[in-house]
Amino acid sequence: MKRRQALFGILGLGAAIASARHAIAQSVAKPVIGLLDAGERVEWWAAFREQLRKLGYVEGKNIAFETRFTRGNVEQIPAAAQELVRLKISVIVTSGTVTAQIAKKATSTIPIVMATGTDPVASGVVASLARPGGNVTGVTSIATGLTPKRFELLREILPRMSRLAVLWHSDNSASATLVRELEAAARSPKVVLQNLGVKSTEEFPAAFAAMTKSHADAVFVIAGPYFYSGRQRIAELALKHRLPSMHGTSEYADAGGLVSYAPSYADLFRHAADYVDKILKGAKPGDLPIEQPTKFELVINQKTARALGVKIPPAVLLRAERVIE
Repeated sequence: MKRRQALFGILGLGAAIASARHAIAQSVAKPVIGLLDAGERVEWWAAFREQLRKLGYVEGKNIAFETRFTRGNVEQIPAAAQELVRLKISVIVTSGTVTAQIAKKATSTIPIVMATGTDPVASGVVASLARPGGNVTGVTSIATGLTPKRFELLREILPRMSRLAVLWHSDNSASATLVRELEAAARSPKVVLQNLGVKSTEEFPAAFAAMTKSHADAVFVIAGPYFYSGRQRIAELALKHRLPSMHGTSEYADAGGLVSYAPSYADLFRHAADYVDKILKGAKPGDLPIEQPTKFELVINQKTARALGVKIPPAVLLRAERVIE
């Protein structure tokens, strides 16, 4: 009897050790996803996480996250990227062109999935959209003619517009590209652009005061990670200075901006989760074509329009995905 108990005890101990080893193996094998963002686009990352859950990834069970959001401080992104590389995570997911560029400089081996960003070919992130090569793939928020389309929408709303202020983050190379696109769009109708690149949110009041002083008819805000947390302040200043505003994401219109025309960023982040799933299942990032947006949203803040005395043409209202009353 004692020998049998001892045998069962040994067997039980062996089973416990095997179980512990299995748990350790599972823990070691659990993929870790690094989230890297110069802004703090919580709503978009929530869509990303939700899509991963739908694909069967449960945080704490079969996946883990390392989040590095720098709240508009682009200067902190290189250190954050290096930290993720030192952790030897499975995949880095980036938001924005500059963040993707920095992540690529930090590692040539860890897969990188872009959730947003302007032209990744022109910015040197990938070789081509169809065959990215290297360790970067994902989703780009660029679409042919998007900046001119926003400009024409603003002209449709303000047909007498002759002077347009442009507010953008001067340290963001991707924003500089969009400014050049806007300059090209404004050349033919001879709309004068007032270029107002700022380096910090503290410069917003002075920038808007300059717009008023030069009699700008409206302001075109170039969206970027640095501006995202300040979108409420931008909307308040635009209203205070009686300036209709055009924006690059719907969250700016939700915060009080007049109008936005943009891809569905939540949708782009969901697609980024699909890329992560494919890579975790063995796909090579360089073999996965980069996806461009197919869904666009025109959002109009009618409450702001009334406060500014701007009448939105019925044809524009009919095209709106959403009207904020």
